[in-house]
Order: sequence, then structure tokens, then C-alpha cells
Amino acid sequence: MRCAEGIRSNIGDVLQAIMCNNPYPSENLEEAAWNQMVLKAFFTEKPVEQIIGLDERANRELAKILSDYAHERWAAHRPVNPLLWRCVGPFIDEKIFPDIEKIARSEQPLEREAALLACSRSNYAPAQALLQHGAFALSAEEEKERWNGISKKAKAAAL
Repeated sequence: MRCAEGIRSNIGDVLQAIMCNNPYPSENLEEAAWNQMVLKAFFTEKPVEQIIGLDERANRELAKILSDYAHERWAAHRPVNPLLWRCVGPFIDEKIFPDIEKIARSEQPLEREAALLACSRSNYAPAQALLQHGAFALSAEEEKERWNGISKKAKAAAL
């Protein structure tokens, strides 16, 4: 309960201590609190790649929440962290796929790469077709390394 309360905090150090390199949230938070934590990590620009269990705890509701968040960012003409699509990939469907198509056509190389990596985690036929079009096939370990590479490049671009 205290962990879930801590996620509501606006104290950066508290949030980072809960979110980053800490197995407790992944092992103990209920899905709604987990989803709130992941969204807040993106919203507060915490190092999302340091969230333990990010891939394993991804879920359909989180994918929907993050897609909605991306739409809000786009509507405000703000960038979307390409790591967001890491949590969305396994849950690409007819509602989310247009987002993936959008970033696959982006002028930003990190967004295009994120689209293809997201598709590599999806069983949705159009996502697989997009993946084949990109001539993109990776092992799970290579996929994780590519996401980490996106994270590093996005941080460097922000400097």
C-alpha cells in the first residue's frame, strides 16, 4: 500500500527509488497500480528501462493507457518517448496499429526502430506484415539490447 502511495508522490527521488532497479513493484503491485507507475515514469521522464519487470508485466490495459498518452502528447505537439512502444508491442490490435504505422513512417529513426521492435513482439497480422516489410527479425536478447540502445540514443538526443 505504501508503494502505491509513493507512486502518487511528486518527489522525484521517491519516485525513482520505487520505479528504478527495484523488484518490489513488479512482484507486489496490483495491475492498476503497476500501470499507474509505468505511466508516471513516462510522464515524469524517469529512466523507464530501469523498471524491473517492464516486459513481463506489460498488459493490455497498460498498452491502451500508453497509446492514449501518446495521443495526448501528439495533440500537444510534444515528442513521445520511443520506449513507450515497448510495453505496447504484445497488445497491438486494430485500435493501436495506426499508432505503430504513424511512428513507422516517422522522420525520426528512433521512432521507426521502436515501431519495428514493437511489431516484433506482436502476433497481430498487420504488425507482422509491417515487420516483414522492415526485414526485421531479432532474438529476445537482441530485442532487449535494441530497446536499451533506443533509450541511450533518446537520452543523448535530449542533451
